[in-house]
Amino acid sequence: MVLITNIKRWWQTEPAMTQLLLGLTVAVFLVEWLLGGSTATAVLYLMGAKNDQAIIAGQWWRFITPIFLHMGLTHIALNGVVIYFMGMQIEALFGHWRLLAIYLLGGISGNIMSFGLSPDQSVGASTAIFALFGAFLMVGESFWENPMIRQLTSQFLLFTALNLVFDLFSSGIDIWGHVGGLIGGFLLGYIVGVPRMGKIPTLKRVLAGITLIIAWLAMIKLGFTNFQ
Repeated sequence: MVLITNIKRWWQTEPAMTQLLLGLTVAVFLVEWLLGGSTATAVLYLMGAKNDQAIIAGQWWRFITPIFLHMGLTHIALNGVVIYFMGMQIEALFGHWRLLAIYLLGGISGNIMSFGLSPDQSVGASTAIFALFGAFLMVGESFWENPMIRQLTSQFLLFTALNLVFDLFSSGIDIWGHVGGLIGGFLLGYIVGVPRMGKIPTLKRVLAGITLIIAWLAMIKLGFTNFQ
């Protein structure tokens, strides 16, 4: 009984979903290490890296598994810090389950865009992290009249832009995955809504949903076309 009470208190007072996602990410990294190392291409492929040829062969689950895979200790350490601090803020605004939807579906959006525009194998939570950035920018657009939200949004907009510019001049980074996650998170913010902040017009939510589905289908079709 005490355990159940403590779990309920944790769920109600802590960024529980953020902590669960981070814990799962670390657990998967440990499995990578046990299987032969997180920098081994074969291990990453085995565990579900985004690989265009495998996706075309029918392994659609590779749109989601890359979110939890990382290449090297530095990779997971940097992403882990951002997951925790950014996740806490988004979870405070959207709630547990909306955060989960944005994180997973936004990460999928990034991997779908990567499938359509990048032939390289890729892994990392960055697609989902950029989705969190996008969701926060959506809050800024929808509740711009709030001075605190306006100030934070300006800071996150600058931070996001700097990250994308950094991507352009860095090798080995899947910029299309980041862009896809950012756009996906922005649209998903409208779709799931932010009840703790206020109401999002129904028309905006419907248009966001239609736009996201069309974008997914277009990128998937492009990915198959590029392979032919």
